[in-house]
Amino acid sequence: MSRARSHLRAALFLAAASARGITTQVAARRGLSAWPVPQEPSMEYQTNAGYLEQVKRQRGDPQTQLEAMELYLARSGLQVEDLDRLNIIHVTGTKGKGSTCAFTECILRSYGLKTGFFSSPHLVQVRERIRINGQPISPELFTKYFWRLYHRLEETKDGSCVSMPPYFRFLTLMAFHVFLQEKVDLAVVEVGIGGAYDCTNIIRKPVVCGVSSLGIDHTSLLGDTVEKIAWQKGGIFKQGVPAFTVLQPEGPLAVLRDRAQQISCPLYLCPMLEALEEGGPPLTLGLEGEHQRSNAALALQLAHCWLQRQDRHGAGEPKASRPGLLWQLPLAPVFQPTSHMRLGLRNTEWPGRTQVLRRGPLTWYLDGAHTASSAQACVRWFRQALQGRERPSGGPEVRVLLFNATGDRDPAALLKLLQPCQFDYAVFCPNLTEVSSTGNADQQNFTVTLDQVLLRCLEHQQHWNHLDEEQASPDLWSAPSPEPGGSASLLLAPHPPHTCSASSLVFSCISHALQWISQGRDPIFQPPSPPKGLLTHPVAHSGASILREAAAIHVLVTGSLHLVGGVLKLLEPALSQ
Repeated sequence: MSRARSHLRAALFLAAASARGITTQVAARRGLSAWPVPQEPSMEYQTNAGYLEQVKRQRGDPQTQLEAMELYLARSGLQVEDLDRLNIIHVTGTKGKGSTCAFTECILRSYGLKTGFFSSPHLVQVRERIRINGQPISPELFTKYFWRLYHRLEETKDGSCVSMPPYFRFLTLMAFHVFLQEKVDLAVVEVGIGGAYDCTNIIRKPVVCGVSSLGIDHTSLLGDTVEKIAWQKGGIFKQGVPAFTVLQPEGPLAVLRDRAQQISCPLYLCPMLEALEEGGPPLTLGLEGEHQRSNAALALQLAHCWLQRQDRHGAGEPKASRPGLLWQLPLAPVFQPTSHMRLGLRNTEWPGRTQVLRRGPLTWYLDGAHTASSAQACVRWFRQALQGRERPSGGPEVRVLLFNATGDRDPAALLKLLQPCQFDYAVFCPNLTEVSSTGNADQQNFTVTLDQVLLRCLEHQQHWNHLDEEQASPDLWSAPSPEPGGSASLLLAPHPPHTCSASSLVFSCISHALQWISQGRDPIFQPPSPPKGLLTHPVAHSGASILREAAAIHVLVTGSLHLVGGVLKLLEPALSQ
């Protein structure tokens, strides 16, 4: 079997079949024997929703999940003590934990250290989740370690246990093996969901822990208040291991403080980035947005603490600069960032988070904000970016929103926060790059049908139209709203007509949405001729004319990291190679 073929089969098996919810064993047995990936589940089939329900039932006893993960680890040939050799930085949070990890990894890499970085979700390819020295592992390494782990788990199965772990646990185990075998100097490990019950929490002796900004997300698993979520996040604290957090609302901060005290974990509050800039030049960040300064401040403390503890061979705690000033938490040290730290912050890249792509008249603003707080930060970033732009002289500017939301998020609340951006068009589509999913195994979600995701997009459009109507003042020149099912209805997908405002459209996939938005004017995104019917509706037709004549088109893509990933796959083809 060629290496390329072996990697493709491994990726298809893991990313398509396991993402579908089939256990890894069944996926391998079927997905590797014939194409396409199987359509009929066996007795071992488990949907993602079913797995989440199982997690919810077990969350009262965290040992149940952690012991299961430790058993998988042991069957794979490792013990939890082996993970101590990875010199782990363990990071959780609701918003910014991925960006914090990216900053931290890049800072320490700038010191010449060999870094490992485990994150989720991936945007384009599953290999992005496991990085060495900032780069996704190669297809060859992915294939090598995937099959090594798979065969080891197959060999050690018995009648008392399921032979293969679910998707995220498999990748977590694989990351540990990769980092140990490739002999990284340290591993930055981002928590998947929560903290206390997350499978990464089998880590028993990290060097340092971090908690980024907290908010409401994954309420069905973590709780419906920020305080309940804070308790979950604080579950990664370990006795005697320093932990840092950014400024939080008083309630969740008090929960983190109490959690740390119960565990005997020294918890510190990060000073603002301005405090570290005093006496030196301003810090330049590779990630845009004012909210990234909080993530950078946390990353500096994590990297600084890691370096200090390595110098002391893991002993000692950070010296607080001003103890007990805020909610009985000591303030973390104020220090002058080194040249390596400055370089690391400046060189940090983290695709899909406050990312800007400039392509001729089009500027794409990509941010996977999917909570209320992150959406507010996204709006601030987008509006500031527009204020600082050069205004074109040759024609009008057009602002376009491309949005989708999944899971238990509140799309109406997110869309309301996006309204101040004053978009000319709001476009909605599922997180599908193409209507046909062939070749998109890394991005498929088999737990929902096309009908379901399109109906959800219709709901998003209805929320947006309702918000438009609420904001609109009486205007003699405005056209009356079309009746449901009337001639002005639009759904550029195989569904019945519906009410549509003059500024919102629904497309059946990301590719069709991008074709309409870009109108062939993006020099890199040049798909074949658009599908029939893409411009048959008056709104799509008239909007296309405006987009073709616009001097500048500003497109904000947000609401879902998976949507951002699909857009990146099409706009940056090199990411898929």
